[in-house]
Amino acid sequence: MILLDIGKGFVPTLVAAELEGALVGALVGGAAMLGHWRPIFMRFQRGGKMVATCGGALLGLAPLVGLAAVFVWLVVFALTRYASLASIAAAVALPFGALALGEPWPVVVFVTAAAVGVLLLHRTNIARLRAGTENRFDLRRLRGQPAR
Repeated sequence: MILLDIGKGFVPTLVAAELEGALVGALVGGAAMLGHWRPIFMRFQRGGKMVATCGGALLGLAPLVGLAAVFVWLVVFALTRYASLASIAAAVALPFGALALGEPWPVVVFVTAAAVGVLLLHRTNIARLRAGTENRFDLRRLRGQPAR
């Protein structure tokens, strides 16, 4: 399922960016993210938190920034085993990565808006992280062992 979420951000954004430039690519990527958050097929009810779709759009629009965000996500997840914290850290790193890599203004605006969107959609996760009640990813449960 995550590959589909990544793909629905990546494919249209890449095509738009290649054919029409960074501004149109950013708009298409933003539309893909909004469509994931409030899908029309679910009557605009709650969808996902846009992280995978954002990652796909970013890989299509600014691949180096996208890869840097993936790196941040993997490092934070490996250290903490909190997917939400990894997503938040990667989102916060986006504008800095885009600026450091000299991306054009449409990319900087896109990643800044995407970071704000991800942070807003993770408000409950942030509250649980602060309270110490957020769920950690546990590899033992995946292998069939009971949780402790």
